Amino acid sequence: MTQSTINLPAGMEISGEIKPGYEQVLTPEALALVAKLSRAFEPRRQELLAVRVERAKRLDAGERPDFLPETAHIRAGDWKIAPIPQALECRRVEITGPVERKMVINAFNSGADSYMTDFEDSNTPNWDNQLTGQINMMDAVRKTISMEQNGKFYKLNDKVATLVVRPRGWHLDEKHVLVDGKRVSGGIFDFALFMFHNAKEQLARGAGPYFYLPKMESHLEARLWNDIFVMTQNELGLPQGTIKATVLIETILAAFEMDEILYELREHSSGLNAGRWDYIFSCIKKFKLDKDFCLADRAKVTMTAPFMRSYALLLLKTCHKRNAPAIGGMAALIPIKNDPEKNDIAMGGVRNDKARDATDGYDGGWVAHPGLVELAMTEFKKVLGDKPNQIDKQRPDVEVTAADLMNFAPEAPITEAGLRYNINVGIHYLGSWLAGNGCVPIHNLMEDAATAEISRSQVWQWIRSDKGVLEDGRKVSADMVRAMIAEELVKVQRDAPGGNGPSYVRAGVIFEEMSTSDDFAEFLTLPLYEEI
Repeated sequence: MTQSTINLPAGMEISGEIKPGYEQVLTPEALALVAKLSRAFEPRRQELLAVRVERAKRLDAGERPDFLPETAHIRAGDWKIAPIPQALECRRVEITGPVERKMVINAFNSGADSYMTDFEDSNTPNWDNQLTGQINMMDAVRKTISMEQNGKFYKLNDKVATLVVRPRGWHLDEKHVLVDGKRVSGGIFDFALFMFHNAKEQLARGAGPYFYLPKMESHLEARLWNDIFVMTQNELGLPQGTIKATVLIETILAAFEMDEILYELREHSSGLNAGRWDYIFSCIKKFKLDKDFCLADRAKVTMTAPFMRSYALLLLKTCHKRNAPAIGGMAALIPIKNDPEKNDIAMGGVRNDKARDATDGYDGGWVAHPGLVELAMTEFKKVLGDKPNQIDKQRPDVEVTAADLMNFAPEAPITEAGLRYNINVGIHYLGSWLAGNGCVPIHNLMEDAATAEISRSQVWQWIRSDKGVLEDGRKVSADMVRAMIAEELVKVQRDAPGGNGPSYVRAGVIFEEMSTSDDFAEFLTLPLYEEI
């Protein structure tokens, strides 16, 4: 089947293969919505991406972020977001995962309150994954999704989690779809197709079109999403405010604009989420040239680190002041079936993480594995009891300054084991991503693009920072890293499923380029996307 078998809007080209079934997603009416939104908003997306580049140059030159003086009246104002729909009032445990069919079914059935299905960080955004993901969503919303694998039949339970969809961030294109000769936004493509096919069906079933919005750096980027929501609701004949969106605060620049982001989306907001892993990556990326900036081994940078603690408490206070849900971030630990002792330690880590969030006042938190839902739910119920959330728990005691958000510690230790871990995880994840899988269990953690970003950016920065010194006194260098890449690649090829495939050799080359070259790649997925 080719694109000639589907009816494209004027000015649209599709280069991706139209496999059987894709035509139910790529309908003329759905594609017309993609084209309309793209023509209306693509210029603004490009303007905002250019603003990111200019801001990054100023940060590289030594500028430090601060709360915006021009929006002080919004932070001081006594406004609230619009009421939350009943389907989003209780989000004590949210499970996340890619749009692969079996994972979708298992996540819906996991016992979590809600399920963030991911077209972004835990998903390799190749053409087939994006289109089959849309088909899976259509089937899941209608409760017809099922499959058989290895003699086992999978289908949805009567009671399933509330669906929340994460489209791609503003930086990602959909290279297989052009409108007027230009690539469309990956986020607009994902969002428009989902909305067209599912919004009215969801409303008829007592929920609605709910989204997670990733990677934003400013309230102006939130305003862009809000304007897209308004136009889409008009186009589809939906009441304004039908769409609800939770914003992931996963860049340090967005942390200074949380009030403003909620304000821009106030008619469509369903709160904020502490996207911790991307947040750590953002801090490394934004201050990568600062000779005084250097973080310790990735495993040492936890939610109790000073800058992470400040960020988490500010997000909580900001949300509850505006009657908005505050959702905690991902516990990346997963059950360890073959080692009871290690499993007990890992489960203890998840338990402590969720207990801290619940006690602080968070309304819920994320897990990456169905085996963690009950454990996380128990910790939230200990604090919330039968209440769906604790938005009434205000935190006037929390006072967070710009200096608090940039109190980057710990700086030590940086160990050879930590350096090797970053290299090993980076190669393993990149190899899997190139092979089509963006959500990978590695060393008993569920790794996605965000955690891989930390690994490669830390190595890049340790090479360049005066503080990038191992605890035994050796300076981290490009030559040291190159030697370790060769050694760790052998381990990955031995340990990774399909590790002897060509994608892992290529991953070793890419990791070396990204960690030792003079230029810092803004996102590792950008050059990778051009290879798939």
